[in-house]
Parts: sequence; structure tokens; C-alpha cells
Amino acid sequence: MRRPLQLFRPPSWLRPPRRTARLRLTAVYGGFFLVSGALLLGITYVLFERATSGQSQGSRLVMAPWKELQVAAQHASESHQLLVSSAIAFTIVAALAVFLGWVVAGRVLRPLREITATAQRISATNLHERLGLDGADEEFKQLADTLDDLFARLEASFEAQHHFVANASHELRSPLTAERALLQVALANPATTVERWRATGQEVLASSQEQARLLEALLTLASSEGGLDHRERVDLSALAERVLDSRRLELDRLSVHVEANARPAFVEGDPLLAERMVANLVDNALRHNVPGGRVEVTTGTEQGRAALTVANTGPVVPPGEVDRLFQPFQRLNGRRLHYTDGHGLGLSIVRAIAVAHGARITAGAPPDGGLTVTVAFPPVPPPLPSSAAAGT
Repeated sequence: MRRPLQLFRPPSWLRPPRRTARLRLTAVYGGFFLVSGALLLGITYVLFERATSGQSQGSRLVMAPWKELQVAAQHASESHQLLVSSAIAFTIVAALAVFLGWVVAGRVLRPLREITATAQRISATNLHERLGLDGADEEFKQLADTLDDLFARLEASFEAQHHFVANASHELRSPLTAERALLQVALANPATTVERWRATGQEVLASSQEQARLLEALLTLASSEGGLDHRERVDLSALAERVLDSRRLELDRLSVHVEANARPAFVEGDPLLAERMVANLVDNALRHNVPGGRVEVTTGTEQGRAALTVANTGPVVPPGEVDRLFQPFQRLNGRRLHYTDGHGLGLSIVRAIAVAHGARITAGAPPDGGLTVTVAFPPVPPPLPSSAAAGT
């Protein structure tokens, strides 16, 4: 649809001003002054009339009629002169008040304009910039500090996403390159036997299975970081026992001794994600252990907070490396291990699931080696009695 032609466009000085916060504040200041000034002039005029009318009435008793007319005329002239002078003074002071209101509003809103300009300039490519508003701890300073904190969180999120995408692409590209090399070698060799093709197929199938597990881990990480869709009452001790029962063969193969102290520990959360968290902690403790090592799994409730602790023996972990292990695709000493050692997503999934449940996760590295991870969940209200629940 075409827009109608504008035959006449007024010049800029005839157009109405743009409605801004500065204009509104000036209008408010000017309006308040006009109302207050008008009331003050009205009260002054009324008081003047009362005072002068009392004096004229007292003098009428002792003066002649022609003198009375002269006094009345003089009183009317003085009242008119007072009214005209007051109107002129009021107009001048009102104009000055509007001008000062415009200047004061501009100075008051100057920090807001700086915040807006800087926030518009900051984008995904320069999230490192900050407002850095100086001054007293007032409303605009608090707003600038809040936006600086927001930009810091966005920068950290963008950096984490960038590293995650880069590491994920590397982890997915490596097995694809290996599979292509296996197939190219088998195709390029005319003497490749059926047994060789079978062995190549088994290697490609194993690599595909590892890729499927990697994709499943990535999906679990993404879903846990997105939050919980529903919550149920879950017992961590039952989940720990189920996970340990499913790892009996691996425990025997690795000759790892397990000490389980599973006491009831109820949480409100997603049972599948909670079980995956327990499984990842146990698998991490088994994978990064030593032959004949030990794994301790403890669940319980202290001060109304359910907690899960998984401790294991293993290689010495420097204290400065503990926090880095909870980042995606991070391994001890920055090494990239083979797929038999995992994809480096186990502890990052544990952290994401803990954050989604509002839990606090702490980790420590004993001096003699290994890792101890504790996940403390928020308190859970006691369950309703059966009769009360039915009534509800």
C-alpha cells in the first residue's frame, strides 16, 4: 500500500518537539511553578484588597464626598498597577523557571543518556566494555552497576558458548576423520580381504557408537542447562544403589572396591537428570581411578538438605585444576584423552544438573590423589499426609 503524498511539510521549527523525558520533566517543573505562582499572586492580591479596603472605609467617615471619590479612584489605580506589575513579573519568572527546569532536567538525565549511548554501542563483539559510571551511590549509579554485571554475565556466557562450540566441533570432527581414513585405506588397497573389511567395519561401528554417546551427552548438557520441566520427589539413595548395581561388572573388571553409605535423601527434581548426575559422578570416579582403588558413595540429609558425596582414589589433582574440570571438554592437565577415557563432559553435566536443581556443588582434591565431589540440594518440604493430599 502506497503512502499518501505529503503536499506540505512544515519546517523543523514549526514541528512539535519530540516527547522526551527531559521535556516531560521540564513541563512538570514549569507546571508546578505556574500553579504555585498563580496561587501566590492571587493570595497577595486578595490580602492587598482587604488591607486597602479597610483603610478606605475608615477614612470615608471623616472626608468629604468628593474626597471619597478621589480615594476610590486612587485605590482602583493602585490595584490595577499591582495586577499589571505582578503579571509581568510572573511571566518573566515563569520563563526563567522553565529555562532553568530544562537545564536542570538535562543535567539530571545526563548519566541516563551516557548509559543509553554506551549500552547501544556494546554488542556481541565488544562485550568487554563497561559503563563504569562514577559518582555517588544513587539510582543511576545502581542502574549502571546492574548493567555492568549483566554485561559481565553475557560476556562469560558468550565465551563459554564459543569454547563449547569449538571443543564440540573438534570432538565430533576427530572421529569422522578417523572413520574416513579407515575407509579410504580399505578402499585404496586392492588386496583388502573380507576379514579386513570386517575389522574396518567394527572399528567404524565402535567410532559411531562413541559419537552417539557424545551426542547424547551434549543433549543432556543442553537440556539440563535449559532448566527443569517438571519436578518429582526423588530419593538419592535409591538412585545411587541403582547406579552401583548397574556397574557391578565394571567394578569387578577394574578391581575397584566400593563403599556405599546410602541413607535416605529426598530432593525435588527430575528423576532422569538426577540419575544421570549420580551415574556421571560414579563413572568419573571409576574411570579416573587406579587398579585396586576405592570409591565411596554417600547419601544423607543434614539440616534438611539432601546431599550426595562421591569420593575416589586416583591420580593427584592439583588444587588449581579442580574448578577447570567442571568445564566442558576439560581434562586433567589439559590433555585430550582417548574416548575410552570419556569425552570430558561428565563433570560439566553434573554441574549443569546441579545448577538446574538449585543445588550447590563443591569439589576437593585430597593430597594423596583422587577427587571428592559433594552436591548439596536445597531443603525439601515434608510430604503431605495421605488424607490431606487427597483432600487437596
